[in-house]
Amino acid sequence: MKEIGAFEAKNKLAHLLDLAEKGEEIIITRHGKRVARLGPVRKPFDQEAAQRAAEDIIKLRRQLNIKVDQATIREWIEEGRH
Repeated sequence: MKEIGAFEAKNKLAHLLDLAEKGEEIIITRHGKRVARLGPVRKPFDQEAAQRAAEDIIKLRRQLNIKVDQATIREWIEEGRH
């Protein structure tokens, strides 16, 4: 993570935006104090994609005749959050 002063950030904004677009985060300081973070935009949660994935899992489970209980589903959800 790169730190840059506000004055320099103002003068190099286009370059900093390029870095953020590539995934880098930049901390902007004023008088040595951290005041802002510039970074890539995170994609919002896609409800439709999640629904399709759940439906695909259900279809696969039925095809393989696998029994899945609520505890297993919770475990899979937790694994997906890491």
